Amino acid sequence: MTDQTYCDRLVQDTPFLTGQGRLSEQQVDRIILQLNRYYPQILTNKEAEKFRNPKASLRIRLCDLLSHLQQRGERHCQEFYRALYIHAQPLHSHLPSRYTPHNSDCRELDWGIERPEPSDRGPMSFLAGLGLAAGLALLLYCCPPDPKVLPGTRRVLAFSPIIIDRHASRYLLAFLADDFGGL
Repeated sequence: MTDQTYCDRLVQDTPFLTGQGRLSEQQVDRIILQLNRYYPQILTNKEAEKFRNPKASLRIRLCDLLSHLQQRGERHCQEFYRALYIHAQPLHSHLPSRYTPHNSDCRELDWGIERPEPSDRGPMSFLAGLGLAAGLALLLYCCPPDPKVLPGTRRVLAFSPIIIDRHASRYLLAFLADDFGGL
């Protein structure tokens, strides 16, 4: 089992980091200052001025910084990740290198089977959907066949297939077709 080095991770993360809108100008400046001013000093003053040059575009400066750190070695790449964690923690947690398997022996094949993902909406969403389904079922079960008793109910049920999923709309249309003799 081999672990990725920080230089390997930086090579893998470079397209993600240089993507449009990932890092702001202020975040890049803070990272450069962190690498320049704090121990261990990774960038010299001249290098820091070069990477903080406002005349060059942010993406070019960031690409130059990342390639410079890759050339300098493992310790420099490690300090970059430390600075990135300090100044852009949400971005650091979404880096592609953090989601790749760290062992090369893992040969799990993806056969393209879609696995259902658990809902992140919580139990209140489930209870609201269940209550809605139970309410519709109760309405359909208890609704009297006489249209004079609840005239608005038939109109609501007639237009609800437009809003409700196609599976539920089949049953509602079948219910209305039985009551009105084929709509």
